[in-house]
Amino acid sequence: MTATVYQNNQNYIDFILHLADTNLILAQRLAELCGHGPILEQDIAITNISLDLLGQTSNYYEYAAEMIGNGATEDTLAMLREEREYKNLLLVELPNGHFGDTVARQFFYDTYHVMLLEQLLKAKDLKLQSIAEKSLKEVKYHAKWSSEWMIRLGDGTQESHDKIQQSVNDILPYVNEAFIPASYQKALIEEGLIDDAADFKAAWLAKVNEILEEATLTADIENAFAQKGGKEGVHTEHLGYILTELQYMQRTYPNLQW
Repeated sequence: MTATVYQNNQNYIDFILHLADTNLILAQRLAELCGHGPILEQDIAITNISLDLLGQTSNYYEYAAEMIGNGATEDTLAMLREEREYKNLLLVELPNGHFGDTVARQFFYDTYHVMLLEQLLKAKDLKLQSIAEKSLKEVKYHAKWSSEWMIRLGDGTQESHDKIQQSVNDILPYVNEAFIPASYQKALIEEGLIDDAADFKAAWLAKVNEILEEATLTADIENAFAQKGGKEGVHTEHLGYILTELQYMQRTYPNLQW
């Protein structure tokens, strides 16, 4: 399929921005923890995951800027849009909370992210396929890290079990949004330009439940209420605060370059 199918296709640009924004906001959240990890090794691990996500974000924004034209760059897309223009999942906006909250949020996103990238490896768009291929090895490590911590905390002391179980309970309303297509995704799926994430939801549920069972944790994911809207630009109150810090330098010193 030729690249012209994607150029000037606003639905496709929105889909790429959704992928970029989700990684960017989670990277920013994790970066808040730099220097605050429970032990040095995990501080470094969280920071490295943040940097990996930021690198992947750069690839998506660069591609989106190429399609948008009109002087758009990866920096303007990351730093100079308004809150309602971001299309990230609500899940990644959630506050870091305590270490268990951070681990649970990361676990649900990582297990989804791995399967999303595996699906994108089969994309007809070779550029997107290439970005997915570069990202997958890193994201598999992220999933290994967060899965191991879910098991360690869930099957650890009574206190760690109770705290991570509460983290899972609190995050549950935000995990199903990933499988609810936004308007631009529905259009692209109907055109045959992207695959539906719902195609791998059963495999994702099986993987998540396998880890939760080993961690002695419970979650009724299938029947959980789904908060949604992030992919269409309707966010929680948390995103505004994230963007205030993220965009501060570019807003204060327009066109600032490193």
